[in-house]
Amino acid sequence: MISLGERAAQSGFRLNHVESVASTSSELMKDALAGASGHQWLVADEQLDGKGRRGRHWNSPKGNLFASLLLSDPAPSEKVAQLSFVLALALRDAVVAINEPGVGPLDDDIEVKWPNDLIICDKKCAGLLLEGGMRDRSRFVVIGIGVNTASHPDKTNHPAGNLNEWGIHTSVEHFFPYLSDAVALRLEQWAMGQGFSTIRQDWLAHAYKVGQNMRINTSTESFVARLDGVDATGNLLVDYMGRPRTITAGEIFPLEMKFESNNK
Repeated sequence: MISLGERAAQSGFRLNHVESVASTSSELMKDALAGASGHQWLVADEQLDGKGRRGRHWNSPKGNLFASLLLSDPAPSEKVAQLSFVLALALRDAVVAINEPGVGPLDDDIEVKWPNDLIICDKKCAGLLLEGGMRDRSRFVVIGIGVNTASHPDKTNHPAGNLNEWGIHTSVEHFFPYLSDAVALRLEQWAMGQGFSTIRQDWLAHAYKVGQNMRINTSTESFVARLDGVDATGNLLVDYMGRPRTITAGEIFPLEMKFESNNK
């Protein structure tokens, strides 16, 4: 049985668990537009039409975690994108909490990748997708979360892995309470954007490939640059041919990466 963690339950989060759904995020978007509010989780055993960034299909076999979180009026509009950092850190917190020293990977090998992925030993094990909307004058955000707890797809844009593969032996039922508690704690720390400086500091302490050259893909170009960090609003800072640049939206990949499919 899937349940909320104690901290999440005390903080007023709600949980709905279903066997199958087209997309947890799409369902919560419909609910929000119909008037649902508050902090609402939806977890499904399987997704028939899961989606990732840039409209990609999200591979959704049973045994992995497929969840979305609805947040009503989470922050001023200019701060909403910071939720990628908040939720990515919560994902990492949950994985570190269940990681058994000497069995699983080193904590330093559990990293966050700009803007919204969890990387373990250079493989993508989880990802996030933020979607927003308005109902009347109320803003809402739906955050889709996919975690490879038991299996992972092949031929992905970034090599994929799963938690069990790295010795983090868990299941959706075991992992989700840790995740829901971690999300509750990180949202409290973020404080609707007022605490982003601390979130940013924590994120940078576990950031993937900062200080190294990576390929940067935006909607209009692809180029190689050194990752220098993120600014006070969450934009990516890079050094491109000796000059600083700020990237507001895009993806980063190791230089040796080959793009073989749009899955995940």
